[in-house]
Amino acid sequence: MTQSREVHLVRRPSGVPEPEDFAIVTVETPDADEGEIQVQNLLLSVDPYMRPRLNGDQPFGVPMIGGGLGRVIQSNHAKFVAGDLVRHGAGFQEMFVSNGQGVSVLSKDPELPLSVYMHALGGTGLTAYGGLLEVGDLKDGEQVFVSTAAGAVGSAVAQIAKARGCYVVGSTGSDAKAAWLKDAAGLDAVINYKRQPLSRALAEATPKGIDIYFENVGGEHLDAALPRMNVNGRIPVCGMISTYNGGGQGVRNLFNLIYKRVRMQGFVATDFGHLNTAFVADMTGWLKSGQVKYQETILDGFERAPEALIGLFSGENAGKMLVRVSD
Repeated sequence: MTQSREVHLVRRPSGVPEPEDFAIVTVETPDADEGEIQVQNLLLSVDPYMRPRLNGDQPFGVPMIGGGLGRVIQSNHAKFVAGDLVRHGAGFQEMFVSNGQGVSVLSKDPELPLSVYMHALGGTGLTAYGGLLEVGDLKDGEQVFVSTAAGAVGSAVAQIAKARGCYVVGSTGSDAKAAWLKDAAGLDAVINYKRQPLSRALAEATPKGIDIYFENVGGEHLDAALPRMNVNGRIPVCGMISTYNGGGQGVRNLFNLIYKRVRMQGFVATDFGHLNTAFVADMTGWLKSGQVKYQETILDGFERAPEALIGLFSGENAGKMLVRVSD
């Protein structure tokens, strides 16, 4: 038995989560039995999708739902050996024992840092890749608008579109993030929606309209994008972060879906398993060539996981939010 810790939800949040909604609980992790592995977590993924689950899907008394990357410490399983790096969805716990279901060995490229496998080369990147190329059916040279373009998904979407020769506009909520999108990521136009009237700024930034709006926000962003959509435009819906903590502005311009023949479709990362081989090859090449750049915010210490989740909703992250549990 090994002492470990877990993050538990102890109170349903009302609005933005607060530290008191969570508890760090000490537990005993058993040794790996026959057909099992024991895993030490290295990195935890902190994502906006986790917030809606706190309203009811996340049970009390068990680790918070979430993905991570760890190292196999003990193995009595034929498919794993001690020292393997693995990806998993075992939630927010320092250590865990598994029968191997939902755990996969990571083959790391020696030229890339481990952390990229939690965003650009992980589920985040696959979400961007599949959402843009398959759901959005991106064509070379199209007009693309991405909300929260400095986030982990949004920045990957914007740069994949640029790699396909598209005109790309992004929105973000700070001058520093806007500068990174313009100077590092190479977007054609960037809107700081906290400083500029969004509808007017978007109209000025999209003189040829919008063929694809990659939706991460909803509310005011969706309302501003709908009148700018071109005929037969597409809106892949990855998230609606403006509504996750309650409230949010209603959308008045949905009638544009009719007259512009716009297709609006939701999706999740697990829809794109069939794209994984092509995704890994393309994204590895883009990262190594510098064609896709990234930002990441890493908080050190397992106990900071609740802080990291809360920080997502106040814009404290640049790019992907991660928690480093162990080296």
